Formats: sequence, C-alpha cells, structure tokens
Amino acid sequence: MTVFLVGAGPGDPGLLTIRGAEVLARADVVVHDRLAEPSVLDLAPPAAVRVDVGERPGGSGHQAEINALLVEHGLAGLEVVRLKGGDPFVFGSGVEEAEALAAAGVPFEVVPGVTSAVAVPAYAGIPVTHRGMASSFTVVTGDSRHGVDTETDWEALAAAGGTIVVLTGVAHRAEIAGRLRRGGLASDTPVAAVHRGTRPRQHTVRTTLGGLGAVTLDPTVTLVIGAVAGLDLAWFESRPLFGRRVVVTRARAQAPDLIRRLRELGAETVELPVIDVVDPADGGVALRAATRRLSAYDWVVFTSTNAVARVLATVPDARSFGSARIAAVGRGTAEALANHRLVADLVPGRFVAEGLLAAFPPPGPGGGRVLVPRAAVARDVLPDGLRSAGWQVDVVDAYRTVPVQPSEAGLEGVRSADAITFTSSSTVTNFVVAAGPAATPPVVVCLGPVTARTAVEAGLAVDAVAATGTIDALTDAVVRALADRPEATSR
Repeated sequence: MTVFLVGAGPGDPGLLTIRGAEVLARADVVVHDRLAEPSVLDLAPPAAVRVDVGERPGGSGHQAEINALLVEHGLAGLEVVRLKGGDPFVFGSGVEEAEALAAAGVPFEVVPGVTSAVAVPAYAGIPVTHRGMASSFTVVTGDSRHGVDTETDWEALAAAGGTIVVLTGVAHRAEIAGRLRRGGLASDTPVAAVHRGTRPRQHTVRTTLGGLGAVTLDPTVTLVIGAVAGLDLAWFESRPLFGRRVVVTRARAQAPDLIRRLRELGAETVELPVIDVVDPADGGVALRAATRRLSAYDWVVFTSTNAVARVLATVPDARSFGSARIAAVGRGTAEALANHRLVADLVPGRFVAEGLLAAFPPPGPGGGRVLVPRAAVARDVLPDGLRSAGWQVDVVDAYRTVPVQPSEAGLEGVRSADAITFTSSSTVTNFVVAAGPAATPPVVVCLGPVTARTAVEAGLAVDAVAATGTIDALTDAVVRALADRPEATSR
C-alpha cells in the first residue's frame, strides 16, 4: 500500500511525468482536484475509484477532510494517487498531506510535477532566466492581502534583481506593483500576464509595472515581472490550430492518434464518440474460421484499419498468409498493416472501393479466391465488382459499428466548436441522429470521398476532404479549412 502525491502539471496533459502516468495506471483510488485537463484521469484503470475533492462554491474543500480520506484509503491497503495540479510541494497542500500520512504510518511517495512557475512562462515564449537579463528567478504567491502585506518583502525582491513570478496574485496586483516600484523597479519594467497557461485557450497580456494595476486580467493568470517578460519567443500560441475547438466523432478506442495530432497543432479537442467498434453478431466465429485458411486465398483485401486490427488479432503468425497477396484500400489502411510488419502488395491511387477495383488485377485462367473482411454493414461495390471480374469472393464480418449516445457535456462542447471531423459514414449518420444537422459546427472536414458524400446526403456542407486516408491528411485538411475562418464566438 502506498499513497502517491502526484503533481499533474499546470494544464497540458503532456506535461504529466512518466512516473506520474505509471502510478496512475495502477491506482485503486484517485483523489483529485479540479484539473485543468480532466483527460489525465483516463490514465487510471476504469475500475479505479475517482474522488473529486476540488473546491467549489458552497462545497467543502477542507484540507483536514482530504488528509483523513488519504489516510483511510492508505490504511485499507489500497494504491492511492492524490492527483494535484502543478507540483504538490510548490504552494500546494502536499506538505500537509505528507505530514498527515507520516503521522498515521502510511507509506507515501512524492511524485513531483512540472510547476506553472516555469512551464507557463515557457509556453508564453518567456524564459525565466536569460544570460545578460536575469541570472535568477523568484517564485512568490500573492493569494492573500495579509500575505502580500506582511509575509513577502517585495522591496527586497525588487532590490535582488532577476525575474519575479507571481502565482495567484491578480487581486492584489496594484499593491504588488507599488511595493516593487518602491523597492527600485522602474515603472516601465515589462510584465507578462499569462491566462490559462499551457492550455489551448492560453492568452498573454503584455503591460508594464506601472500599468499593471489598471489592466483588466483574469484571476487565474501567472504574472512574470522583469526584463525577460519583454521577450516574445512565441511558439505555443503561434501554432496553426491554436485557439480552435475541433470535434472528434471517432470511436473512443480509435480517437487518441487524431486527438494527439490536433493538440500538437494547437487545437482544443471535444471528444464526442458517436460510434463504437464491437464484435460481429456471431462473436467472430466466421472471421476466425476464415483466418485459419488464409493461405487458401489469392488475395486478402482490407478496406479499413478496423478490419486490419480485427483480422490480425486472430492471426498468430504472419506466415499464415502463405502466398496470399494483400491489398489495402488506402494509405491509412496500408500504414496499419505496416505496423504489423505486413506490406500491402496493392494500394490504389484513389482511396475508395472504386479505385481499388480499377487497380485490381484479373484472375488467372483457373480463377482465384479473394477474402474481404469488413464491417457488417458496408457498400457492396467492391465484392460485387470483384465477382463481375471473375473472382470468387468470400465476405466475412470482421466487426460492427454501433451508435453511441453522446453525453450532454460533449454536445455542449460541440455548440461552441469551430470544426467537426468525420472519419466514416457511420460517424456522420450517428452524429446527425444524435445532435441534428443544425448542431453541426461551422466547418466540416471528412476523411475520404465516401464519408463526404454521406455528409452531403445528410444535408451538411463539407468544407474539406482529406487528400489521403491518413490522420495527417485529415489534420492538414482541418488546418486548410480553418485558415481563413474566424473563431467561433460562443464559448
């Protein structure tokens, strides 16, 4: 049994440490604050108990109750993760919690987190130290007037030089600025106020020490005071999808790669899975029977990454394919095969069934057999066309897509989104059924012409279609479609 006091970082889930992710992955109980990025909780096992102890208006956030909760679960022999924003020992309650655990004889471990005092300025393009500008930096809190007035010697900080980073000090910024000026800092000393640092809605306000008291700021900003605050090595806020909100309708198990890529480009993502990929109606009996005789086929044709995953989950050895050649409908499917060390023998220039048919060779004089593992409900263009060309075709259900009812929170996120992505016809159909065409964000981006055609038939205006069937092509299409569009105003 161990209680882990884990720092989750300032907001960007990518800043969670490897050790933090490791202990989350085996947690029995996660006691967490209101995190800037709730998806961090998804790293815990589905069966883990999640306890929200974040302070809310009218709620109880009493530290003694949290301490008692950690001790109780720790003494019960459970693996407990206390997940906190930032670093647990930097202006956090980690010290009190560690003291309570030690007093109760509960083993604990501190897993440091990336502190906002360093990460937030870095995401705003501001180094806290710089040769020739600042050889040191001081981190101070300004969350109470008593602390500002009596606990911090602001005049001494001003005289010491270097960079000053103030956390939770917006309410008392005029007094802080006055004290620093009385300590010798000039009125034109640069100040940067970073709101929602490291998150997709990050915003930086530039001012001076003399103007700090009058500028309008959000209460949650991080203040950077000193010569380095005049630097603007912008990288985070200059990414092509920064400030944009993009809806991902893909099945939850398939969405992470698309979400990761969109976030790397600066987008805030709304996860709205409207489908799930499940076993075929027979539980996979026909698929397993077909894959046991793969070497009897001349060709195995894959029309989706889902088919690749389902088939290869039943194939113990790639040599099971024997002399059978492999076709992939598009580049994304071919990449999925390559991940299993299988190289597609045929990838058409047009990534649709019609393109594959046009490129497919005719059977030999004695005929030939083709296996097409696919979704339970799919277009018959490919198998019908292959049969017309003289092939004997076996179609087997590899999986089914079933509708998922979106959460109300997810639908609320859609209403303020800039764009929505559809990766299959089923995502289009199920989104329209669940939310209605009127709920569609201003920009619609589709993966492939078949998906785009379904969207148009559903009454949606399609703004961009991915040039190839890959995640990179889809995100590139999102960037192009949003390049000249204003941001959605309903936030």
